Amino acid sequence: MKQKLIFLDIDGTLLPPGSALIPESTQNALRQARANGHKLFLCTGRNLRMTQPLLEYGLFDGSICSAGGYVLCDGKVLVNIPMEPEQAAGVRAALERHGVECTLEARDATYGGMQMIRRWRIPQADGKPLNSEAERWRKAMEDGMTINTLEDYKGEPIYKIVFIAEQEQDLDEAKRLYEDQFVFCESKLDELGGGMVNGELINRKFDKGTGIQAICQYLKKPLADTIGFGDSDNDLQMTNAAGVSVCMANGSESLKKLCDRIAPSVYEDGIAKEFRALGLI
Repeated sequence: MKQKLIFLDIDGTLLPPGSALIPESTQNALRQARANGHKLFLCTGRNLRMTQPLLEYGLFDGSICSAGGYVLCDGKVLVNIPMEPEQAAGVRAALERHGVECTLEARDATYGGMQMIRRWRIPQADGKPLNSEAERWRKAMEDGMTINTLEDYKGEPIYKIVFIAEQEQDLDEAKRLYEDQFVFCESKLDELGGGMVNGELINRKFDKGTGIQAICQYLKKPLADTIGFGDSDNDLQMTNAAGVSVCMANGSESLKKLCDRIAPSVYEDGIAKEFRALGLI
């Protein structure tokens, strides 16, 4: 098969949400795909620090981090676009005026207030899974992950802001002032009731799709030779850009409707099975 560039979301796609380890079947599929000449990239909302443990598996040729704000390929930084300091401070203030808790993601550190940390310790209702981003944070907090307090933040460039709002209306002022600058990627926490919303702010200067484009340009490969795997609405720009788009069976219904293919669930060796179905291995 002609060489493909394969882009993989992490939580809910490569890993079960909240897990820190790539399943053995998936590792084997990734190794075989690389042996067959394909190139593999992580494509995630995580910052570089949170992505690094997976890069250390030695299975990937690069990564799109911070939802496209920081892009690596073959050890070279292709994209590095943090928010403007005034922009980050302004949107954060607009959110906090309405009680919206925020986590600030720099390249190498994550900062959050104590209330935000408590909110990420979200209990599961009746055993129902949360969306993959919320579940990752919940599980990380359950396992003792620590994030820096906002008091420790010294002005490092910020690539992404993650939020939890008590209700969607609490985002109205921030949207009115900043929706032309940020995509408000929201997921309702319906499992908890009460209208809570979690999500992230992504700079309109980039997204996962522009990250794919940057890697294709660097490697001189057409977008038609790319395959994107995702599971949630924040993977939309990635799957829109990819030549072939794949949503996991455990993914959001809205993403499934827009993707070319649906892979088996992340809980059922979905990556390995779909790699075989696509002829990658």
